[in-house]
Amino acid sequence: MARDYVDEDISRALTLHSDYYINSELFEKIKTSFSNHWHFAIHDSEFKDVNVIPLERMGVLINDELILTKDENYNCISNVCTHRAMLLVDKKCTKSKIQCPYHGRTFDLNGTFLNMPKFENVKNFPSKDDDLKKFEYKKWKDLIFVKKEKGNFDDFIKAMDHRVGWMDIEGFEYEQIKDRSHLINANWALYVDNYLEGFHIPYVHGDLNKVIEYDSYRTELFSNGVLQIGLAKPGELCFDLPKESPDFGLNVAAYYFWIFPNMMFNFYPWGLSVNIVLPLSKSQSKILYRGYVSNSNLVSKGAGGDLDKVEEEDQKIVESVQLGVSSESYSRGRYSPEKELGVHHFHRLLTNSLK
Repeated sequence: MARDYVDEDISRALTLHSDYYINSELFEKIKTSFSNHWHFAIHDSEFKDVNVIPLERMGVLINDELILTKDENYNCISNVCTHRAMLLVDKKCTKSKIQCPYHGRTFDLNGTFLNMPKFENVKNFPSKDDDLKKFEYKKWKDLIFVKKEKGNFDDFIKAMDHRVGWMDIEGFEYEQIKDRSHLINANWALYVDNYLEGFHIPYVHGDLNKVIEYDSYRTELFSNGVLQIGLAKPGELCFDLPKESPDFGLNVAAYYFWIFPNMMFNFYPWGLSVNIVLPLSKSQSKILYRGYVSNSNLVSKGAGGDLDKVEEEDQKIVESVQLGVSSESYSRGRYSPEKELGVHHFHRLLTNSLK
């Protein structure tokens, strides 16, 4: 069977070929494809005390350094000076204009060129090429997403809007104390594989298994992602779902959304935890965590209570699997039709995206 083929029938399908986790050429091809997708940037509450925010990770994800600014409107602009390519901003700040720290070229918050010292005798200057390039952005319930080129945002956010659009996500507050950055020795896709199934919960996450109903764990597929729903055991913390929720009447402990290719949005009764997977090399990734809180009294409770412990447990697993897929004796396996629907869907999306 061809390396790049994953059968649409999960009961017949072989898993993703090990080359997807260990082949450098294939890794670079996949990483380049990230530029075709929407990527999570920030929650608007991160603008609380600043109006300029550099999005450092976009250099890895879409090969462009970006800034988000906020005045009367939002602006998503290049973080690269049009003079000699110096990065303009290196940390969150408040500015009325953006000045290059290298030679003093200045732009407004919309990216329009304002002035440049010692350029009085330069012909045909300035031109539109001296403005900072603009990038696409969209806001959904105060979560801001960016894209290198124009794209259909309504289809991108449709599944999440349908399921949790009732939440007051606009009221969530960014908490920097929840920021985490983990460097792991594993391919980015292995981290996604692990996230997309609850199969391993009883074996890897003992504490989480005490609050989640393993046999009732749900996996639902949508066009560009996967939703996993963890139902709470009796007496454990769950959402107080309104009647307009599609899950009204269920004891939902957590909604786990993965959106292709590398974003995880984990909704708990206390708020939202976001995981962003950065592909650094064929066998190394960085995982970024961001937290947005609606009820601080619930942060240490339920399925979202000890996320650091869950993350540590997951990292050990995926690093071990990276060693396994690098072994010559392994090429690919099989799926559990009951427990690995999400993994199969991811593998299909990934292989089809490269055609």
